[in-house]
Amino acid sequence: MSAGFIYLASQSPRRAQLLGQLGVRHELLLAGADEDAESLEAVLPGESPTAYVQRVTGLKLDAAVVRRQRLGLSDAPVLCADTTVALGRTILGKPEDARDAERILALLSGVTHRVLTAVALQHGRRRHAALSVSRVRFAAMTRKQIARYAASGEPLGKAGAYAIQGAAAAHIEHISGSYSGIMGLPMFETAQLLRSAGFNT
Repeated sequence: MSAGFIYLASQSPRRAQLLGQLGVRHELLLAGADEDAESLEAVLPGESPTAYVQRVTGLKLDAAVVRRQRLGLSDAPVLCADTTVALGRTILGKPEDARDAERILALLSGVTHRVLTAVALQHGRRRHAALSVSRVRFAAMTRKQIARYAASGEPLGKAGAYAIQGAAAAHIEHISGSYSGIMGLPMFETAQLLRSAGFNT
């Protein structure tokens, strides 16, 4: 029997927004100051983008489940997701600063890359997981266009140094796959996971 709500273990306002579109009540379950959340995102040597995003999502979900128990919160399903951008087997993470954003965007200019978002839901002892893989093609961008977008601050904190729902959309020629997955939470796959936990979506 579902508790009627789920915990969303993510700081992303985009994921909260997308989850809200499914009509599912949720509460945030965020990492505390004593948790080293960043270390969970370290890439292992030779790790593929698919293996990476699935592993990181699982680790984040493990930490969130422990957090819920430690805080003595009500029993309810816990949802986690992680998004990574990949150019071939190269993982393009969050830029360190505007200059790093320019470097990443220059790599993406004029080529097609993948956006992988893994989603996992812990419901009691059962864990359900899904993976969304989309392809995005940027038009060729001039150095001036790249510099202007990097200076806007929007790329910071974003895998691949861009937000498809933001100003970067003006440079995206084509997408194939899940728009919501590129944003950070694939609606179709997430709805399937929620149905497995007893939610009507």
